Amino acid sequence: MNFQRGRRNEELEMNLVPLIDVLLVIIIFLVVSATFSRTSELQINLPTAEANSPADKPLVITVEVDAGGHYMVNGTEVTGGVENISSALTKAVGDGKEPTIVINADAKTTHQSVINVMEAARQANYTHITFATQIGATP
Repeated sequence: MNFQRGRRNEELEMNLVPLIDVLLVIIIFLVVSATFSRTSELQINLPTAEANSPADKPLVITVEVDAGGHYMVNGTEVTGGVENISSALTKAVGDGKEPTIVINADAKTTHQSVINVMEAARQANYTHITFATQIGATP
């Protein structure tokens, strides 16, 4: 039995226009309120570490590099390039075997100065290289 003869069944449909309007307003709000950081403005302070000091090795050679690119091998100043640093390392090791080269580089020294020390150690066939750091220090 159909008591509603004259009425048609209306099809229900969802009105998407208000939904799209709300989403567009939300997107505009997010874009306007987002903060963008520039990678050129990052400040990096190195080096610091929270690790324990390594166990004492029988032969440790310290190489100090300051911000100006001056080198000291076991307290003796070394002038010149990689070859002079390499010969100073060989002289400091003497008859010892498998020394550990500890690089004490200033935080503001250039990477090239540190690479020069590493290259000198490679030329002298010393493979154990480590870096000295400060524990929790702030610049």
